[in-house]
Amino acid sequence: MSVIRAQDIAHVRYAAPDLGAMRGFLEDFGLSCFEAGGRLYGKASDGRPFVHVSEPGEARFLALGLRAESLSDLDKLAKHEGVAVEDLGEPGGGRIVRLTDPDGYNVEVIAGQTNDNAEPPPTDPDRNTAAAKPRFRSTVRLDAAPSHVRRIGHAVLKVRDFRTSEAWYKERFGFLTSDEVEAAQDVPLGAFMRCDRGDQPADHHTLFLAQLPGELGILHAAFEVANFDDLMLGHDHLKAKGRKAAWGVGRHIMGSQVFDYWKDPFGNELEHWTDGDLFTAADPPQKMPMSALLAVQWGAPNPLFAGRMPPPPALVSFFTALLLRIKRLFRRPVQGIPA
Repeated sequence: MSVIRAQDIAHVRYAAPDLGAMRGFLEDFGLSCFEAGGRLYGKASDGRPFVHVSEPGEARFLALGLRAESLSDLDKLAKHEGVAVEDLGEPGGGRIVRLTDPDGYNVEVIAGQTNDNAEPPPTDPDRNTAAAKPRFRSTVRLDAAPSHVRRIGHAVLKVRDFRTSEAWYKERFGFLTSDEVEAAQDVPLGAFMRCDRGDQPADHHTLFLAQLPGELGILHAAFEVANFDDLMLGHDHLKAKGRKAAWGVGRHIMGSQVFDYWKDPFGNELEHWTDGDLFTAADPPQKMPMSALLAVQWGAPNPLFAGRMPPPPALVSFFTALLLRIKRLFRRPVQGIPA
């Protein structure tokens, strides 16, 4: 049994040297922005006080926010960790427990925030297909605009030792594995993990832990938008504004969502997504090959595969070492690696 069961991701927190530049990007991305207490907050349309925070400072990732079910859960967690429950002191109020994970990431667990002014998501229009044609005597007319960001959905963190980090998050927050990614049998690279909500549906992943080469940090944070048309309108808007595209549009394999990745002015990667998988606690974990991690079902290939981004030396060294490890484990030759 875990100490508590996290209900969802709450927010991501960054430092940025220019809050004005960050605000311009986030508004183009589809978040409503406001400043309070010297910080910049990005708000979605789900009524949560904020989903993205920027503080003045040298550009870097500061913290991952998770949402607990209740204030009593915060008390349980604080007692287990030997830390205090504090007032959050930010828009929406509430309480917070501050933890540090095995890789030094700050994890902010919150409960009791005030939620209000939730906006209904844009209506998904009827769509004509070969099987059914419900849209009759009506047209599709879309207005150019940023995407309508509904909520924050997940974050991806690089870790030094996947099994150590996996145990830490599961023991405290009850995460369930949806897909574990393997380089070879019993050689894990990471896992897509979802919240345990019992019989209630949960996103395929709220947190992905990835044991990859290079410096630690957040790989991306992802935000759900209204629907496919809304994602494409946001893509065109960001492109027209001269924002830096990272990867997309396409449909992932693990999670199944349609995705579109962009870079903020300080190199942080943010994802728009829609139409992702949902599971309950009854759905068992799966194991997937490394090839499925960056592959797509359709759409733009990952830049590593499209010839636009040469693999860095660290990546080459990492996979060479990984293949050597596989060869030792299975005591058989691996193509391209000398015996």
